[in-house]
Amino acid sequence: MTPGTVMEIGRQAIEVTLIIAAPTLITALVVGLIISIFQAATQINESTLQFVPKLISMFVVILLFGPWMLQYLIDYIQRLFGSIPQLIG
Repeated sequence: MTPGTVMEIGRQAIEVTLIIAAPTLITALVVGLIISIFQAATQINESTLQFVPKLISMFVVILLFGPWMLQYLIDYIQRLFGSIPQLIG
């Protein structure tokens, strides 16, 4: 196993992590931005006003994208485990 191979496996792992985390992170960003604009416009400074909508929206995103995320992760792990003989040999 060469250092290049190790770097490639690490790069793929980081890529998979970012792809799987993207839907929830983007949702939290968008909802947080919308709530922040609402708070600035109405001058309501309540911390739960931002926390609860983010929590609910992220839960909905995980319900919608969860099967896709799990399948993507399973495919990556199967490819990684399937390539072990080539990595060793």
